This record gives sequence, C-alpha cells and structure tokens, in this order.
Amino acid sequence: MLSARDRRDRHPEEGVVAELQGFAVDKAFLTSHKGILLETELALTLIIFICFTASISAYMAAALLEFFITLAFLFLYATQYYQRFDRLNWPCLDFLRCVSAIIIFLVVSFAAVTSRDGAAIAAFVFGIILVSIFAYDAFKIYRTEMAPGASQGDQQ
Repeated sequence: MLSARDRRDRHPEEGVVAELQGFAVDKAFLTSHKGILLETELALTLIIFICFTASISAYMAAALLEFFITLAFLFLYATQYYQRFDRLNWPCLDFLRCVSAIIIFLVVSFAAVTSRDGAAIAAFVFGIILVSIFAYDAFKIYRTEMAPGASQGDQQ
C-alpha cells in the first residue's frame, strides 16, 4: 500500500495535467471587447452592491446575484469552458443575462433613489450607468449573434 507521503512524491499523470489545463485563462479574451465589457459590468455591479450595503440593505441581494452571474459568465468565457456545454445556446443565455440585469437594476435603482441617502443616490447613478452598459452588451450580442441574417453576411 502507498502511504500519503508516497502518493505526494509521485508525478501527476498526463490525464490530470490535461484536465487542469482546461481552466487556463485566455488573456486574449480578457483584453477583447467582450472581456472588457464583462469586467466593467462586474466592477460596477460590485460598486452598486457596496453602495446598497451601506445604505439600503434590502436591495443588496439583487446586486449580489447579478455579480455572481456575471462572474460565472466571465469565468466560463475566459477559460473557454463554455465550449464543453455545446447543447446550450450561449449567445441567447448571455442576451437573457443582460436583459434581466437591465430590468433588475432599473427597478432597484429607481426604488433606491427614493430614500434620499447619499449611498443610495450613488447606487442610482452607477445603476443607470450599468444599465446602459448592459443595454450596449445586449445590443452587440443581438446584432452579432442573434439577428436574422447575421450568419448570411452581406450576400443580399
């Protein structure tokens, strides 16, 4: 039998190393247009979460939920791990993520501004900026991936 020390001193097999390389971060994606959009959405969502935590803690769950959803999409796209789930329509999921975030942040931002607290007003301003970024992202997704004739090109 192998003791724990013997197992620790062995070299990893090829299969284990190949599995770990599946989570390698694609730095080209992080500097691409889509990567920068996701990073901006993630940063602004975190700022809004902090503002809601400081002022109205009842609304912080929405910002936290969108933060984790955006973080998951950033991780899946940056590691190219989404390609392993070929049965999912990723552009449609990404589009729905943006549309749901637009609705959630519009409602929560306008509800928060009624409290007249400084942090709530800051959350409102960042929320409106974030809604415009999510709307731009949804527009780009629809235009490039989902619009009728997007796959046909300019052959009309």
